[in-house]
Amino acid sequence: MNWFESFVLGLVQGLTEFLPISSSAHLRLTAAFAGWQDPGAAFTAITQIGTEAAVIIYFRKDIGRIISMWARSLFDRALRHDHDAQMGWLVIVGSLPIGVLGITLKDAVEGPFRDLRLIATTLIVMGVVLGIADRLAARDEKGGRHRAAKQRKTLTDLDVKDGLLYGVCQAMALIPGVSRSGATISGGLFMGYTRESAARYSFLLAIPAVLASGVYELKDAGQGHVAWGPTVFATIVAFVVGYAVIAWFMRFISNKSFMPFVIYRILLGIVLFALVAAGVLAPHAGETAG
Repeated sequence: MNWFESFVLGLVQGLTEFLPISSSAHLRLTAAFAGWQDPGAAFTAITQIGTEAAVIIYFRKDIGRIISMWARSLFDRALRHDHDAQMGWLVIVGSLPIGVLGITLKDAVEGPFRDLRLIATTLIVMGVVLGIADRLAARDEKGGRHRAAKQRKTLTDLDVKDGLLYGVCQAMALIPGVSRSGATISGGLFMGYTRESAARYSFLLAIPAVLASGVYELKDAGQGHVAWGPTVFATIVAFVVGYAVIAWFMRFISNKSFMPFVIYRILLGIVLFALVAAGVLAPHAGETAG
C-alpha cells in the first residue's frame, strides 16, 4: 500500500465510520473498485482507533463523568444508583457480545465475510431494517390523525436488558456491510429510544470494542502489503475527518430522518450485485490484486 492509497482509505474510514452505511464495507469496496489489494480486517480495525479517538474527544465530558462516577461507585454503594455509574456498567455489559463473537468468528471476519455478494446483501437488508426502525420512530414522534405522539425513551431509561440487546446489535457489525452505528441505532429505535439517544449510546458502546480490536490487531500491522507508516497515516486522517463527521451527524439526527442513508445503502447494494453478476467485479476482487 502506498501513501496515496492510505490517504484515500483513511478518508473513507473517517467519512463512513459514524454514518449508518458501514465503514468496513466501504474500505473493502474502495479497494475493489480502485483495483487495489483489500486492506484487510487488521488495517480496518487499526484505523478505527483514529475514529474512536474522535469519539473520545467529542464526548470527553460525558466519558470523563461516567468513568469517574463508575470508579467511585465501586467503593461507595450510595453512588451505584447514579445514572453515570450505571452507564459505566451498561457499556461493559453491552461490550460482551462483540467481544465473545469477535474472537469466535475472527477467521470468518477476515475471510468469507469479505465476499462482495455478502456485503451487497447486508447493505440492502440492514438498509431496509434501518428504514423500518426510522419510520416507527417518526410515527411515535409525530403521532397521527387518530393517534397521539408517543414519548420515546432516553438514556436515563436504559437498563441491563436493553444494554445487552444493544450489544447484540453491535456484534452484527462484524459482518462488513452491516454498520456498527446502523445496527445499534436500528436496535435502539426498535426498543423505543430517540434517535439522539440511540446514536449517543451507539458511539459510547463502540469505544471499548473498537479500541480492544485495534490493539489486538496491532500485532498484524506492518505485515503483508500494508506497512506501518501508511497504516498510521490513514489512522490520523480517519481521526481528523471522523471528528468533523460526528459533530455534523449529531446535529443532523436531532431533526432529520435516516432515510437518505437507507436509500443510499439499498442503491449501493443493488449496484454491487449488478456489477458482480455482470462480471465487472469478482466476488473476491482485490483480495489477490496488487
